[in-house]
Amino acid sequence: MAKKQETKKEIVTEKVTQVVEQPKVVVKEKPLPTLKKDKWEIKDRTYILKNKQTPLSKSIRASGIYYFDEELGYERELKYTSNQRTVFVEEMKGDQRLDHIIFRKGVLIVPKNKVTLQKLLSLYHPHRDKTFYELKPEVNAANDVDWLELEIKALNAAMNLDIDMAEAVMRVEIGSKVSTMSSKELKRDLLLYAKRNPQLFLELVNDENVVLRNFGIKATEMGILKLSSDQRTFSWGSNDRKLMNVPFDEHPYSALAAWFKTDEGMEIYSNIEKRLN
Repeated sequence: MAKKQETKKEIVTEKVTQVVEQPKVVVKEKPLPTLKKDKWEIKDRTYILKNKQTPLSKSIRASGIYYFDEELGYERELKYTSNQRTVFVEEMKGDQRLDHIIFRKGVLIVPKNKVTLQKLLSLYHPHRDKTFYELKPEVNAANDVDWLELEIKALNAAMNLDIDMAEAVMRVEIGSKVSTMSSKELKRDLLLYAKRNPQLFLELVNDENVVLRNFGIKATEMGILKLSSDQRTFSWGSNDRKLMNVPFDEHPYSALAAWFKTDEGMEIYSNIEKRLN
């Protein structure tokens, strides 16, 4: 009997051992989703009335205004309150204590802890960029740099223009007066024009028709070409032989510049060029 009991004990022990030695299944915990950071920058913000207005005080509407939400597809009512964390009326809970929005001497400085008011003024208010705007020094600095670079580019181009091109560009600006200017006067006015309006100046410099228009105007001023009183026909100044008709609603010298590029016009251009020289 003793042997039988021992055998049973051994069998039981073996079974228990087998159960203990089975590999454990390790369940990995899923990482918690990371929250997206709010892109809104926490900082003090300054708002300025447009058109350099500086009244002692000026209030703008803080209620009864609406913002069209493109994502939701409808207008949402806005209200600025002192006890709510949102400016959207539909999201407000409980009492709504209306607050005022007042500019002092044309300026409203909103501290960084008043995020609700900042978002109303910077993102949602219907008078934003119409009655007032947010002062953004970094944006203004970037715009200033872009303008200065454009100005330098225009001035460099003006310095390197030959006399004919300079005359063509300035004729667009001041008309026939350019014919009576000395080269120094022309250079001075050209540089001033490039500095004052660099973008338009560069557009004119890169417009091949500007030179052709100037060429046609010079030829007309010298009597080589003649433009009819109704400004519809160009002809030879010497014998009144018609050269071209100006299309309806088109500037005569722009039309002449385009005509100079045709086969017939190129022959006339070469003929006039010899006479001008």
